[in-house]
Amino acid sequence: MAIHPPFEILAPPLRVPRAFPDELSAERAEPLGALIDRALDEVLALYPEPLRSAERADLARQRFHLAQIYRPGARIADLGGGIGLLSPACAALGMEAWLIDDLGDSVNQRFPIDALGVHRRAGVRVLATPVLGFGAHFDDASLDVVTCIESIEHWHHSPRPVMEEVARVLKPGGLFLLAAPNAASALHRSKLLLGRSNWSRFDDWYYPEEFRGHVREPVLADLLRIVDELGLERRAVFGRNWLAAPRGWKRLALAAADPLLRPFPTLCKDLYVLAKKRASGAAAPR
Repeated sequence: MAIHPPFEILAPPLRVPRAFPDELSAERAEPLGALIDRALDEVLALYPEPLRSAERADLARQRFHLAQIYRPGARIADLGGGIGLLSPACAALGMEAWLIDDLGDSVNQRFPIDALGVHRRAGVRVLATPVLGFGAHFDDASLDVVTCIESIEHWHHSPRPVMEEVARVLKPGGLFLLAAPNAASALHRSKLLLGRSNWSRFDDWYYPEEFRGHVREPVLADLLRIVDELGLERRAVFGRNWLAAPRGWKRLALAAADPLLRPFPTLCKDLYVLAKKRASGAAAPR
């Protein structure tokens, strides 16, 4: 795989948890849930406070992500993952992890990724570049997994060129996990009924020189159309209701509503589509 990053942070990886060496030994291997939890715990310990508390509140979400995409020894690129847990946890699980992000959010000013050191110590390769040009750094069919989790809604350019590159760099059988906040969630619908905006906070939109908030939140039909037009095979659709706040009534309310809303993804706060690249020559269903 030819890689030509504009900026890399490389480091020896953390101690790698024991993964499944093959299907025959899977019964004797550590259960996947325990494997993921141990990797997350190892990575979480690398974060300083107050980031550690914020990332701890995100553990359930990242555990869910890893359960969908984990493949022993896989090469994975995470688009727009920032300084979060996903890419370092993938590296701790023994995957070859790449983070692609322009690192321009305000949190990156407070916690520069090279000074933070979490990704470097976990062994993540960091490409500090806009996602629009990420494909230039990867050959055709060179990645086993690509993730784009709650990033697409921030892009000020069309996502189509990026999505087409995702399809190109994935190996046949490779996985693509695409996630975004749901523009038509029950939460947004209730806000509109009360006359409140379902978009970014006024202060975040109006005052900064550069707006980094949500440009366009999709609905489930949008995400499905993206993977269909790429010729990828739909594997699963999920609706979830995550809230990053570590405590408070909002978190409790969402936790109570989540099991009731999950059977109805179009009402959930967070949407996921898991897709797979078809084998070479396989045609998409009509």
